[in-house]
Amino acid sequence: MSRSNASRRQFLKGIATVTGAGLASTIPQQLFAAGIYEEAVEQAPERQVDNPRIKFSVIGINHGHIYSQVAAVIRGGGELVSLYAKEPDLVAAFVKRYPQVKLATSEKEVLEDKSVQLILSAAIPVERAGIGIRAMQHGKDYMSDKPGITTLKQLEEVRKVQKQTGRIYSIMYSERLENKATIKAGELIKAGAIGKVIQTVIMAPHRMSTNTRPEWFFDKKYFGGIITDIGSHQFDQFLFFTNSNQAEIVAAQVGNVAHAKYPAFEDFGDIMLRGNGGTGYIRVDWFTPDGLNTWGDGRLTVLGTEGYIEVRKNVDIAGRTGGNHLFLVNGKETQYVDCSKVDLPYGRQLVDDVLNRTETAMTQHHCFLATELALKAQKAAQKVNFSKG
Repeated sequence: MSRSNASRRQFLKGIATVTGAGLASTIPQQLFAAGIYEEAVEQAPERQVDNPRIKFSVIGINHGHIYSQVAAVIRGGGELVSLYAKEPDLVAAFVKRYPQVKLATSEKEVLEDKSVQLILSAAIPVERAGIGIRAMQHGKDYMSDKPGITTLKQLEEVRKVQKQTGRIYSIMYSERLENKATIKAGELIKAGAIGKVIQTVIMAPHRMSTNTRPEWFFDKKYFGGIITDIGSHQFDQFLFFTNSNQAEIVAAQVGNVAHAKYPAFEDFGDIMLRGNGGTGYIRVDWFTPDGLNTWGDGRLTVLGTEGYIEVRKNVDIAGRTGGNHLFLVNGKETQYVDCSKVDLPYGRQLVDDVLNRTETAMTQHHCFLATELALKAQKAAQKVNFSKG
């Protein structure tokens, strides 16, 4: 077995754990039914609580991130009721992990189930906003995989329906919400460990794995473009760590610099932005080399007036095993922080919000602003062209 395949197998073994941030960008449709994916499905599912606080269902499972979405809500006290998806192979894998789930014959059947309070979706990205709109119109709250919205027109409609219905439209930005070291970074910064935040620098490389991707993966009309897709995570982190509730795009660029075979694809993008709480730089790409033992060396650096924090989300190339690595440097010390026992609160907080009509997991303003910034950066991005005259 090649090193790249071995690495992919190792990564997939952790698919159901809380360290699976960025999963949606790494597990394409074909892998759901492939033997390599079975290793993840065969793991013991999250234990359903004896007295569930809410009931939830799933519509659309085209990205593997649905497993961390379901896990988060179960951890928060939710009971999985039903699933509707069009693809038999994806359904078979999901049922193997969650044999108690009821298989619905239509989306309508799920939406009209009055016992269900929350709908989850990891459908093909372009379809997620429509599912969310219909969920809210049926009196359900909604949690989407990222990107939860792929066009500014969709965003306008989602905002309108959310305001009309008063339902929750949440997007699981898992590179923050499902990464223990990133959660810990937020706790340390809130406690003043690095002073006032000045800037975030976020690197989000991903492995391409071309031969395992479905056709729609290569056409940005289905996923919105590289900034809309991968970049949506990073705008969420920028707003959160700089404590910004307003921001603007300073500059953005995208390109397809190495995959001419797929002219509607983008493999590189970067952005400079400015908020009312700090500045930021973001780089997203599909250039993780096969020699790395994970899908991407995701890094977050937060610069403060009295120090800085670096999070290496998935790997420490200096040699420490696993992911969730955090380094803190300030006027007192240089420290490596063990994040292995950090709680992931998003699922519990979202269930609280469903029950109490609060915004503890994520404010609606934050959710939509992170997406709006990604969509505007994608639309305004200049095209990278390295050809010489």
